Amino acid sequence: MQEELSQIFERSANEEFHNSSPLYEHLSLAIAKDPENVSLAAHCRKGERAPNLFLAAVHLLLLNGTRHPLSLYYQGLSGSCAATDDPYPTFRAFCVEHSEQIRGLISVRIVQTNEVSRCACLVPAFVLVSRGAKGRPLHLVEIGASAGLNLFWDNYSYRYGETLQCGDIDSPVQIKCTMKGKVVLPLPETFPEISARVGIDVNPLDVSDREHALWLRALVWPEHSERAEVLRQALQVARQNPPTLIRGDGVESLPAVIEAVPKDSVLCIIRMFTPIAPISRDRLSSLISSYGAKRDVFMISSRSHGRDESELLFRSFVNGIKTEKCVAYFQNHGAWIEWLDAG
Repeated sequence: MQEELSQIFERSANEEFHNSSPLYEHLSLAIAKDPENVSLAAHCRKGERAPNLFLAAVHLLLLNGTRHPLSLYYQGLSGSCAATDDPYPTFRAFCVEHSEQIRGLISVRIVQTNEVSRCACLVPAFVLVSRGAKGRPLHLVEIGASAGLNLFWDNYSYRYGETLQCGDIDSPVQIKCTMKGKVVLPLPETFPEISARVGIDVNPLDVSDREHALWLRALVWPEHSERAEVLRQALQVARQNPPTLIRGDGVESLPAVIEAVPKDSVLCIIRMFTPIAPISRDRLSSLISSYGAKRDVFMISSRSHGRDESELLFRSFVNGIKTEKCVAYFQNHGAWIEWLDAG
């Protein structure tokens, strides 16, 4: 078990944190060689992304005001990384001193980042949804919604490269995304009407709850100040009109949710980076196919490549005819998108 967990930390350092979070890359490589911290991390819930959860728990304690020299290595806490020496001895000392608190956090918490900048990759996919919906309002349902911030994608402003912009230019949430490839990115002149925003999550987070909001902040990597600011502003937007959040398994809760979709609205399901078991994945496909035989339905989802890049998948049933394709590649946090669909 410990050997496997060590390999997971090493893999996260090399594949996820590399070129994105120097601090977490360094710490993860060091944790992988430290039996005591690997043993502590083993208290993470089964199936959770242990490196992300373990590091977020430490980050949360620091954000909550725990005074320790370790904070000097965290850009969001020190203003800039004031310390330049090896952070691991200080990190290890912190984990020893606060092992009970860390163990308590990772044994009950789950990784449920609301990566708001991913909305930049959802926007062109919603162009395809809008074309198929033909002006009808969209009934949004997100599986694994966390706090439901991505359900408000139409309330944000987007800038792609230096020239393309769409959305609410006066929005407090300003999202930047780089474009790759040669296919022109489709962007809407106006966003579709949204009739409902419904999120399903095993542990939904309340945007008005300070502790819930702080956990979302702790899940943002220390060097990523822009991500943290986008999150802060998105929480403010969501607090003005909180989404409908349902506690439960995303697939098992779905039948009752889609049963409530009004006749004049079109169901659009979003599932981004929410892990589900193969049997649940099959049931989800069956549910969408069954629904699609009677009413139009769209689904936007992701499929990871294993590194810091994923596929954006688009599935639809319009007049009972199924379409399924990969429409883009994108960076997992929404930093860039390469649109593939020229249709």
